[in-house]
Amino acid sequence: MIFNEKQQNIANRINEESSISNWKDWKWQAKNAIKTLERFEYLTDIKFSEKERKELKATFDKFPLSITPYYLSLIDKSNYKNDPVFKQSFGDARELITLDSEINDPLAEDSDSPVEGITHRYPDRVLFHVSNVCAMYCRHCTRKRKVGDIDHIPHKEQLQAGIDYIANTPQVRDVLLSGGDPLMLSDEMIDWLLSEISQIPHVEVIRIGTRIPVVLPYRITDNLISVLKKYQPLWINTHFNHPREITNSSKEAIRKLADAGFPLGNQSVLLADVNDCPKIIKSLCHKLVENRVRPYYLYQCDLSEGLSHFRTPIGKGIEIMESLIGHTSGFARPTYVIDAPGGGGKIPLMPNYLISWSTHKVVLRNFEGVITTYEEPRNYETSLCDGNCSDCKLELNLGEGEEREAVGIEKLLSDENDTICLVPEDNERIQRREDNENTTEND
Repeated sequence: MIFNEKQQNIANRINEESSISNWKDWKWQAKNAIKTLERFEYLTDIKFSEKERKELKATFDKFPLSITPYYLSLIDKSNYKNDPVFKQSFGDARELITLDSEINDPLAEDSDSPVEGITHRYPDRVLFHVSNVCAMYCRHCTRKRKVGDIDHIPHKEQLQAGIDYIANTPQVRDVLLSGGDPLMLSDEMIDWLLSEISQIPHVEVIRIGTRIPVVLPYRITDNLISVLKKYQPLWINTHFNHPREITNSSKEAIRKLADAGFPLGNQSVLLADVNDCPKIIKSLCHKLVENRVRPYYLYQCDLSEGLSHFRTPIGKGIEIMESLIGHTSGFARPTYVIDAPGGGGKIPLMPNYLISWSTHKVVLRNFEGVITTYEEPRNYETSLCDGNCSDCKLELNLGEGEEREAVGIEKLLSDENDTICLVPEDNERIQRREDNENTTEND
């Protein structure tokens, strides 16, 4: 790879003696991140009016600016106001607009935190916040409340508390390292973390969520790869939102990870005026699978403070899924989800393909609008489950099977559970019924 003209210009303005070796040095990139409005204007020749400057400085006072020189070089200066790279990395005065529906911690990560750094929401997995440091501050970040805490890298004692929680919670089989960005830690710290977690007997899978291949691809060094390779199975999820982010440098970073044997997935966020277009998402998905990255999630934008200008109606996401299902390979389309406010977890959203059903038939439609029927088996005999797996006739030799109680809809479907309905705790009708029963008993 050689400098393109734009990169050469940015590098020389940062330091006249900058070379290709500087540009590809991830530490040089991080050290020279653009963090002020004046620096941004100087390096891009984009100039803002006094009114815009005043609004932007107020925005950066609350939600700081930080862009790597690499990602800055991807901005189309000739049309920057419509540029998807610019919109994801540079501030907008609308970030200071907070709606009543927006929440500081929309996913209740702090509420589901048994020890500092751990979010334990799902039964068998935890999210482990190992750093607040990012290569770039994405303007759509769901953890904007943490943006700006640039000096906070948890010390080993704090991280050890999280590791101890995982070790003392045997139902945890899957650990997701998040942040910030875990890959902004040193190779030595990453090595220590992975070593400690991988030694916990009940941990089967470790995952890393990172935007590094998108905003700082040079961080994927040969030495980092050699560290990560010691801890298979290790799954890595990236965060590409637009085809413009897939460059020769990002492809090289992805190639190194894929060649090292890591399963790669991608989590995109649906962003208004950035990628809320069926053609854009389809192109992104195709470019990802071409580079051995499977589209994993398409997120509805969270209700974090200052993100209202990024959010689309859910109908837009459904429209995009309609454009993918049946129109491209199954492995090339993500699952569209809402991460439920209040900590409810990810809820998948799909177009409705089940039109109706009866005792023996279901009526379905396909992506073309063809309506068809599927006949149910008439001789199917339900095998009622009593929860006694050892006496089951099915081949259930699962080794060390997991025992847990059913929850939610699963409880209603379970043959071994007598629950017939789920009632919200504050249901007024049920409360009146209980009050009446108490009154009758007292009489």
